[in-house]
Amino acid sequence: MQLLLDKISKKVGPETWLHDMNLAPRPGEVTVLLGATQAGKTSLMRVMAGLDVPSAGRVLVDGADVTGMPVRERNVAMVYQQFINYPSLRVADNIASPLKLRGEKDIDQRVREIAARLHIDMFLDRYPAELSGGQQQRVALARALAKGAPLMLLDEPLVNLDYKLREELREELTQLFAVGDSTVIYATTEPGEALLLGGYTAVLDGGELLQYGPTAEVFHAPKSLRVARAFSDPPMNLIGAQASERGVQLSGGPELVMALKPGATAGLTVGVRASALRETPRDGDVSLPGKVELAEISGSDTFVHVSTPVGELVAQLTGVHYFDLGAPITLYLHPAHAYVFDDGGALLVAPQRKGGH
Repeated sequence: MQLLLDKISKKVGPETWLHDMNLAPRPGEVTVLLGATQAGKTSLMRVMAGLDVPSAGRVLVDGADVTGMPVRERNVAMVYQQFINYPSLRVADNIASPLKLRGEKDIDQRVREIAARLHIDMFLDRYPAELSGGQQQRVALARALAKGAPLMLLDEPLVNLDYKLREELREELTQLFAVGDSTVIYATTEPGEALLLGGYTAVLDGGELLQYGPTAEVFHAPKSLRVARAFSDPPMNLIGAQASERGVQLSGGPELVMALKPGATAGLTVGVRASALRETPRDGDVSLPGKVELAEISGSDTFVHVSTPVGELVAQLTGVHYFDLGAPITLYLHPAHAYVFDDGGALLVAPQRKGGH
């Protein structure tokens, strides 16, 4: 199924919720809508589903204009942040409900197959109220998968689950999407979730569509500073800089030797992902001395906040490390791992993806 949003926008009173945009999600693939809260993800999904009508523009499905067609007349499955199940029906009947509407055969077998993949097959005879929140959300997901709709919309479906369960379900959903034929639109605020799901990513900010493309491509080559900010967790380190004879001169810091297009503006911004900063130097690295302001251990990584002459930086160090507050530390960066943006926020230089250091 080919969904096409043609010059759509959405205004509510004096406020613009969605700015003029075009978007054609790749058929049969996962498209992640990535952006902070109020970036426009839910508003965009409601237009896709037919729950809302755009103020301008058209919604096309396989070339047919469905703008204004109500959701009940569209073949769409949607899962919200808050799980929605039929409380008077057993889990098995909740999952089977779309299959029964289509008059399918072997419903019991299909229900058990889907339930087993989401690890809820042992709860089929229970009612939703007898399940935990995570289990109920799995039931809602199972019912959406059973519907087999050509368009599946998932609006932050894992946001209210605990960390461990989110990790498990992300992996399960990635596998389920891979074997399905549906065009999946998945909204999230988490860059890591977008990377795990893969497919394609549309970055939204303030109701604007900033960039759309293969997820890895958008992550490694954000077309603007706004995209880079939205697609970084922890936030990308941003350092003021200016063009120099050999590349880029960091304000209050070292020079990064790199190829920079002639005529680059003076007011540059260098972006450095936390994972690109190291505690051990390698050939070609520049040093950024400073002192430890905070060290946070998260899973198998340590996030170190460091005060330096170029500003406060956050380094993501692999492994569990302990630092005394105020202790001296030197971070190292290779110029090949730096982004450079012009004074308007447009990308000038992206890190090397292969080779380098």
